[in-house]
Amino acid sequence: MRGITNSMGLVRLLALSLAAMGCCMPAYGAAAAGTACTDLVALRIPGIQIESAGVVAKDGLVLPGSWQRERSPTFCRVTALATPAPDSHIRLEVWIPPLARWNGKLLGTGNGGFSGAINYQQMKQAVMQGYATVGTDTGHTGDQLGFGRDHPERIIDWAYRSVHVMTVAAKIILRDHAGRFPAHSYFDGCSTGGQQALSEAQRYPDDYDGIVAGAPGYDRIRLIIGFLWSWVATHDAAGQPLLTTAQLDELTTAAVKRCDAADGLRDGIVTNPLRCDFDPGILACDRHPGNDCLTPRQVAAVRQVYAGAKDPRTGVQLYPGWTRGSEAGWGAYILDPAEPARLDFFKDWAFDDPRWDWHTFDWDRDVAFIEQRLPFVAATSPDLSQFKADGDKLLMYSGGADPVVPLADVVDYYESVLKRMGGVHATQSFFRYFEVPGMGHCRGGNAPTVFDPLQALDRWVVKGDAPERIVAAQLSGDHMGRTRPLCPYPQVARHEGAGSIDSAAGFICAAP
Repeated sequence: MRGITNSMGLVRLLALSLAAMGCCMPAYGAAAAGTACTDLVALRIPGIQIESAGVVAKDGLVLPGSWQRERSPTFCRVTALATPAPDSHIRLEVWIPPLARWNGKLLGTGNGGFSGAINYQQMKQAVMQGYATVGTDTGHTGDQLGFGRDHPERIIDWAYRSVHVMTVAAKIILRDHAGRFPAHSYFDGCSTGGQQALSEAQRYPDDYDGIVAGAPGYDRIRLIIGFLWSWVATHDAAGQPLLTTAQLDELTTAAVKRCDAADGLRDGIVTNPLRCDFDPGILACDRHPGNDCLTPRQVAAVRQVYAGAKDPRTGVQLYPGWTRGSEAGWGAYILDPAEPARLDFFKDWAFDDPRWDWHTFDWDRDVAFIEQRLPFVAATSPDLSQFKADGDKLLMYSGGADPVVPLADVVDYYESVLKRMGGVHATQSFFRYFEVPGMGHCRGGNAPTVFDPLQALDRWVVKGDAPERIVAAQLSGDHMGRTRPLCPYPQVARHEGAGSIDSAAGFICAAP
């Protein structure tokens, strides 16, 4: 694992700093007077330079690259640069509400894609809710993977180290300002943020008391291989897409129509998409294809995407296929790119060859080669023993119509944890997974997809109330429409036969 030893000195020094500041003191015991916000710039933390510290006035927030002021509460804003390895350049920010409004908790925020950008909007929402919050750019700028070319330590920073370093630094800064450590620390991320969430639970179980992992792209290497497989399946030899956007929309419409009523309700929602048996062959025709008509070649392409990547020699499944009902969203990562998505991963990270040609990818041998070379890029360990032993809680969710991270892949991770941790009862005492029928990647969809996993997590951690159901709403403009319960896997929402099907009150969580 390249570069890991180079970072351990900083981690040990940060741990010593926490100990020196009294990390074992009761979080709400008598606390010494804290340091004023503007004086935090003088705080000394090994491997971390505080670059600025000041109070942001109400509605006075100006974000990098903008000149406009944003609506925001008053808060203390601290910016810092972390250098856990000689080639590291990790920027982070800590925002702290006035201590009279602070809820005593820290919220770590996640990132998206390979983005080198702090999630300012999530941080703003957090501080408005009374949380102290922290975010990082993961050690680079932009969303392309060139930052890792000839910079292995920066790949490690993106993969997992930056989130751990930002978390430890935030706790020290909070302790210095407030005179006490946070009573509870949470992490909330989706997509790459979901991968970061699982990475924290696996690698650094002491960082957070509670974690929300949304649509986690945790098996990052195989996810990118899945993009390659699906792109090849849906493009001709000249790189032209075999399907149109309108045909993808029609596929989703047909899949939902086929499997909508499987739960006993005709409501436009596929409650259990992994059991959907829709076959695109029902749209096949011999004439010139149209929006509602597919050629045999197009039908075969869609079936390949559903089937997922396989080793052509052994037939072994390399990565799950995309879910029926997600087709309308296949454009961004499957249909629209002129080349397979994230080719720079292979060129800059896996093979160190900017001229590498995706046509040469060896499905039989290259998967193992990349995983042996870059094991830390993924967060696939099902062993959450220490996280559970610490009394921590993990809430994971994913959308039933996610076109980016296949639903089956998220289910595979949860089931691997069930097997490793001793079954449903042992696992659900600390880890629960919720599917959101009809939801796309992290959000959106023609279904009740608006819900608050952080609030459910907070109740679980603080009060011990394990979430038996989470109510999701469907918004119509500024108005709330129908509601449905989200259920802990493998349960699904089932209508009891009385009351409106547009109200969560009429549903129970039951076995599918």
